[in-house]
Amino acid sequence: MLACARTAAILGIDAYVVVVEVDAAAGLPAMATVGLAQSAVKEGKERVLSAIQNSGFDVPPRKITINLAPADIKKEGSHFDLPIACGVLAATGQLPGDGLQRFALAGELGLDGVLRPIRGALPMAQAVAASGVSGLIVPAANLPEASIIERLDVRGASTLGEVAGHFQGRVELRRERLDPAALLVRRSGAAVDLGDVRGQGHAKRALEIAAAGAHNILLVGPPGGGKTMLARRFPSVLPKLSLAEAIEVTRVHSVAGLLPPDQALVSERPFRAPHHTISDAGLVGGGAIPRPGEASLAHHGVLFLDELTEFRRNVLEVLRQPLEDGRVTIGRASRTLTYPARFVLAAAMNPCPCGHLGDSRKRCRCTPRLIQRYRAKISGPLLDRIDLHIEVPPVTSPELLDSVEGESSVAVAERVEAARRVQLARFKQRDGLYANGQMSARDVRKFCDADQTGLSLLRSAMARFGLSARSFHRTLKIARTIADLAESETIRSAHIAEAIQYRGLDRNTL
Repeated sequence: MLACARTAAILGIDAYVVVVEVDAAAGLPAMATVGLAQSAVKEGKERVLSAIQNSGFDVPPRKITINLAPADIKKEGSHFDLPIACGVLAATGQLPGDGLQRFALAGELGLDGVLRPIRGALPMAQAVAASGVSGLIVPAANLPEASIIERLDVRGASTLGEVAGHFQGRVELRRERLDPAALLVRRSGAAVDLGDVRGQGHAKRALEIAAAGAHNILLVGPPGGGKTMLARRFPSVLPKLSLAEAIEVTRVHSVAGLLPPDQALVSERPFRAPHHTISDAGLVGGGAIPRPGEASLAHHGVLFLDELTEFRRNVLEVLRQPLEDGRVTIGRASRTLTYPARFVLAAAMNPCPCGHLGDSRKRCRCTPRLIQRYRAKISGPLLDRIDLHIEVPPVTSPELLDSVEGESSVAVAERVEAARRVQLARFKQRDGLYANGQMSARDVRKFCDADQTGLSLLRSAMARFGLSARSFHRTLKIARTIADLAESETIRSAHIAEAIQYRGLDRNTL
């Protein structure tokens, strides 16, 4: 007897529908899985057989063949257990086959028939809804996540017995109705706040500009100056996630298996801070079984690289594509995967090998050659993709003892969101462009109108400091953001003068 069930498989952060065909025929008892099933899928037959028997059903002595279509794409993951088990039960006459046509299934089975959480429930739900299947059954822990897709009848189950009872008409599986917009509640009190930082007014201003224009930022200063403290407060001044952005972020975290249990949506911008020993695959994704890397996990958020010069050069160089294109492309012999990676890069480094260059408290003993070699660890092309180079000096004792509370993240975030609204209106005819930091050279010529005094000042700075063409465009983009924060349509000389201050490595003043 032949039975068909439907599920979905993950490809990158997307999913596609897979038809699970199960044939139970006369012959020597055996179970074979075909259709480019990988090891986790093939090993699932042992879990499936035990789960079926421990759920009160029989496995007749038949030759059972399972085909996963389309058969020319590799299938990975343990979520095939549930559709295979239901297909076996339908093929052996223990479940009505018509119910399997209305619902797709996904879930990992324990030997006792308990359903365990899976990765990628949200993209699976999107793929199932797009295919025209009316419903989806997932483990109860994945129910909130999958229920984000409103046009799909999503049900949650705890055991294989509950799923079988649903198809037999004996059990009503749980549903959950969610309002995705209500999940995006504006942060009422972040765990960290920019007001906690004493002093560092120049660096705080730079963070505000970076947040307003989605500019990458590099903090340079001696140990203990507050670079890490500032960077960890960066997400608190970024604009709140839109619903579309939140769904994109949730998809990435779901596929990576990092979505907390029973959490339906990632509602805060991610902040990822990988250690400097990370590999290039860990940073941008890949591996034998491809997974999203830290760059993709920081999508629509912040990727913080502390001690930037300690990262291996080849690891840093792989960031050039996501910084430029907002995505990571991983090529394999059989397929090419693309992960989204539109993040704001925040990096921190010491000014020299000993860390005390420019520190009035301790004397730097590094020679100019050592300093040059140290900074050369960061390639010119990568440095050119970082808009703001900010000096973070040590905090003085009076600043530390100052009892006056600094400006809160909420106040700064309001100005940032106002500037972002101006940019969204400006770029409404440009698909995929929503912030000044993403402008191309052509966009800079079109949208960065500066007065003559400002242009003369920028030309003088180029001649004096030897700025490259890319630095010229970066400075104009920063000035455009400063003008947006000042609610000025035209970029004025004061905006350009401030922007030049934020290109310290170009001016060799850090």
